[in-house]
Formats: sequence, C-alpha cells, structure tokens
Amino acid sequence: MIEKEKLEIGRLHSLDTLRGFDMFWIMGGREIFVALATLTGWPFLQWWSGQLDHVDWNGFRAFDMVFPLFLFIAGISFPFSLAKRYQGQERRKSLYIHVVKRGLILVLLGIVYNNAVRFDFAHLRYGSVLGRIGLAWMFAALIFTNANLKFRIIWLWGILVFYWLLLLLFPVHGLDPFSMEGCLVGRIDRLFLPGRFCCYGYGDNEGILATLPAISTALLGMLTGQFVMSKYLSNNPLRKVIYMGLIAIGLIILGLIWNIVFPINKNLWSSSFVCYVGGLSLLLFTLSFLVIDIWKFKKWTFFFVVIGMNSITIYLAGKVIDIFHSAKFIFGGMIELFPSNWAEVIGATTYTLTAWLFLYFLYKNKIFLKI
Repeated sequence: MIEKEKLEIGRLHSLDTLRGFDMFWIMGGREIFVALATLTGWPFLQWWSGQLDHVDWNGFRAFDMVFPLFLFIAGISFPFSLAKRYQGQERRKSLYIHVVKRGLILVLLGIVYNNAVRFDFAHLRYGSVLGRIGLAWMFAALIFTNANLKFRIIWLWGILVFYWLLLLLFPVHGLDPFSMEGCLVGRIDRLFLPGRFCCYGYGDNEGILATLPAISTALLGMLTGQFVMSKYLSNNPLRKVIYMGLIAIGLIILGLIWNIVFPINKNLWSSSFVCYVGGLSLLLFTLSFLVIDIWKFKKWTFFFVVIGMNSITIYLAGKVIDIFHSAKFIFGGMIELFPSNWAEVIGATTYTLTAWLFLYFLYKNKIFLKI
C-alpha cells in the first residue's frame, strides 16, 4: 500500500543518466574499449576489456552488471510513477491492468527480439532479457503495491532464501545443485520451457525458475526509490546518501559471504548474485544521485540522458535497424583515412555515434517509447 502523504513526486536526472550509462555498454561502448585495449596494449585497458564479457558460470565480471542494473533502475522508477498514478482504491484495478500489461508486452517484445518474427515455433527462443525484466518487474510491482514496508522487505529476503534452499534441496540426479548439469533451474527449463535455449546447454540463462530471484532485484530497486522519495532526512540529503552507501556496502559483503555456499552466478541469478550486484547497483545509483541530483553537476550527463530516455528503443533498434551499415555509409570514407590498425576503434566509435544520433533525433522531437 502506498502512503501518498510520505512521498515526494519528482524525476531523478541521475536515474536517466545511469540508465543511459548502462545501455552505452551494449550499444557499442564494449566494442570501443575492447578495440582500444587491443590497439594500445595499456594494462588498465587490457584489464577492463577482460571485464567486458560474461563469466561462463560461477564468478563475476563487470559486464554481468548490465542486465541486473537495468532491472534495478526500472525498480527505482516504479514508486515515482506509482505515486503519480495512485488516486485511491477506485484506480487500483487500472493500476493492476497497467502493471500486468507492461510485463506481458515486454515478454512479447523479448520473443520478437530473439527470433526476428520468424514463425519456426519449434525453434523459437522464449526466454529473453526483456521477458525477465517484464516478469520480474511485474511481480515485484504487484508485491510493492499490496504490502507495507515491513512485508516488502520480508518478500525480498524470503524469495532469496527460498530460492537458495530450493536449489540446495532438489539437485538433479544427486549432482552439485549449483552446477550447470545438476541445477534445478536447468531441469525446470528442460521440462517446461518450449523452443530452444541460449548460452548453456542445460537450460536458458533467462529461463523460468531463475526469474524468481530477479523479483528481489526489482524489489530492491523499488525500496530504493521509495527511500529516495520519502520525506525522511529530506532536510539532510547527504545523510540519506550515506545510509544508501552503507547499505550498498553491506549488500556487497553479504553477497561475498553467501558466495561461499551459493556461488555468485548470473545464469542462475543466484541469491548471492542478487546481493552482490544489488549492492554495486545501489552504490552506482548513490554516487549518481549525489553528484547529479544533490550537487547539481549535470552538464556532463547529456550524452547518457539521450540514451537513457529511450533505452528500450535502442535495445530493440539494435535488432531491427542495421546501424552497422548506416555507420559505414556515413563514416566509411573517414574510416579509410586512418591506419588499418585503427579500423576497429573508429568503426566501434562511429557505430556508437550513429546510434546516439538516432536517439538524439528522437529526443529532440520528443519521441519516446514508453511501455
């Protein structure tokens, strides 16, 4: 239940910036830094380029944050939009319709994105990034709108503990319950998820059961949004930032401790992964909130805000629009002027620039894809 009198409705500039920063890495940012590392051989860039890929199974690299950070940000946004929509019990039905409709549309868009509108149903991939965001956000939103603060927290931690025990107590064929071959997550996908799988042979990394702990990722974001909006410490925002920073560090430490018995694993979306990446996400948001919304250093954010205001658009555009050939058409002559060893760096940069110019056109014309 939303206590409207305790909420302050507004828009966080830091949230659009952080969302844009997150999406930057999948609209060419990753390729720019990998190419720079190859070109220069600088140790830091070599290390960072090694972080720009997913871990095969257990463990963590920075690129593993892109997906859960986006879901966390979507969670933060919900209390703001909810406070604007909420007008009493008579509007509750329309709110539920909105939440469920948004979740299911994202599932559908995820299927379309993965399979490019082919009608080979036997080989369609039904698990998707957008699908997990849609379902996790939807269930988290339903919990958030029907529970007070105490029970929201109970739901968040209850899901994580339940998921851990579920995998621990029901291994497949007595194998390691957190292994690729022995995890219940893959078993559920093989039994109930139609079509083909992605990324590991025993299930789908955006399959059925692992969507459960992703609800806690979204809930963590929603609780963060609620805390930011609350009037608590409204006259002392720096203390509010300190509290969020301390909670973030606590979550990171808890994730590392839980990792001892339940490995940090993005494919499983393990409970330790939720805590560890949730802490990192909260820390990034806290720093953004401090610099942008409290200290008002905003001029540098424009590049990322343009991306963040149309994040779903650029994600879908990467599949629907051939940005690579557009970039080659616009900048191909310029690229040929550079030495051949610069080709990958310039190519990746012009790809990102072309995608950004497309988003800038939409931004200037106030065209935003909202679901």
